[in-house]
Amino acid sequence: MKSAIISVGTELLMGQVTDTNAVYLSQQLNALGIDVMYRYTVGDNDGRLSEVLDLAMKDCDLILTTGGLGPTEDDMTKETVTKYMGDTLAVHQPSRDALMKMAEERHHKFTENNLKQTLMPTRAEVFDTDAGTAPGFALSNDQGKTVVCLPGPPREMKRMFERRVRPWLLPKQDSVISYQTLRIFGKGESRVETDILDLIDAQTDPTIATYAHEGECSVRVASKRKTLEEAQDACRKVSEQVRERVGDYIYSDDGRSLPEVVGEKLLSRGISISCAESCTGGMFAAALTDVPGISEVFERGIVTYTERAKIEELGVSEKTLAEETAVSPNVARQMAEGLQKKTGSQVCVSVTGIAGPSGGTKEKPVGLIYVGCTYNGTTVVKKLLTLNMSRSWNRRYAVLSMFDTVNRMLDGREVPGSDRSEVL
Repeated sequence: MKSAIISVGTELLMGQVTDTNAVYLSQQLNALGIDVMYRYTVGDNDGRLSEVLDLAMKDCDLILTTGGLGPTEDDMTKETVTKYMGDTLAVHQPSRDALMKMAEERHHKFTENNLKQTLMPTRAEVFDTDAGTAPGFALSNDQGKTVVCLPGPPREMKRMFERRVRPWLLPKQDSVISYQTLRIFGKGESRVETDILDLIDAQTDPTIATYAHEGECSVRVASKRKTLEEAQDACRKVSEQVRERVGDYIYSDDGRSLPEVVGEKLLSRGISISCAESCTGGMFAAALTDVPGISEVFERGIVTYTERAKIEELGVSEKTLAEETAVSPNVARQMAEGLQKKTGSQVCVSVTGIAGPSGGTKEKPVGLIYVGCTYNGTTVVKKLLTLNMSRSWNRRYAVLSMFDTVNRMLDGREVPGSDRSEVL
């Protein structure tokens, strides 16, 4: 089944609201084996919405709209779709009763425009709501084309899709899609694609696609089969071929982020961790504390932004700072080892660098970063040189490098581009 998603709302076109609904619906439809062919965004305008419906109807059997079901005059999706599909509106008594009951329970008197939401196409399958006031509906024409109209507020839309629309769509499935996402750090998208180019060139089903993200990349393997088991098995086989080429750089095969992977390893193994951050200013600690339950193993995070802080909090040598500056491998090493002496944490990770956009020199340019990590009697220091003038990108990449270094040391793997020494 081919589908399209139409997001209705002038506020979307003006950039005042981010369209998270279309992303959610794309994910849900693909998981049901329904191909999403197009995504449109259109303002609150009857004529332009009709034109977009014309475009979508040419290739698609199923069109989902979000937005424009509310009580105000600019909420015109229901009226436009009803007219387009050759139907008329009438009071839907169950929706009217539900709205009146809600008004009574909340001691609220709804105005006439609220009651407008209970008018429904006479041929429609109506989807009630328990997260708002606007019901949704599905309306088909005699060519077998169907338009499903959902409310715009994301909470209401998701609730209606999960409770009503997904169960309504399930019997209409003729196939299912399964996909596996391999997340990769330390190897760019172009290099990854080169490593698996023969697999990409030979693909039919499963399909293989590479994606670039900020500081990392991923490979998505997707298969569309009659049953979920067949699709999952096909994905697994191709994912193993990808792993043979890129394996050492793959940190998860189920879409989990690097902080999630590291946090779960620390928790499952009962390994404590602390961090000392300079250029990242606490971003590593913030990402780690997003992992549920991490308080069991996360001892502390210290931001030592100045040289004085590095000396007083971590015992970094004044001589090293004077001779090598704060952005140097020895300072990163002393930060990690000093933190371990202070906290007793099994894993201690540090970072120091020049995030930019200013502060760089010819010898030490913007994007020069050192990550230190000590674990099991060994300290590694990894040098990064991003050559990127964006402060936010450099800081983000430094945090990912910290997590990657910890992840590799927990598994006893080599840390590319690092020097290794024993802790004295």
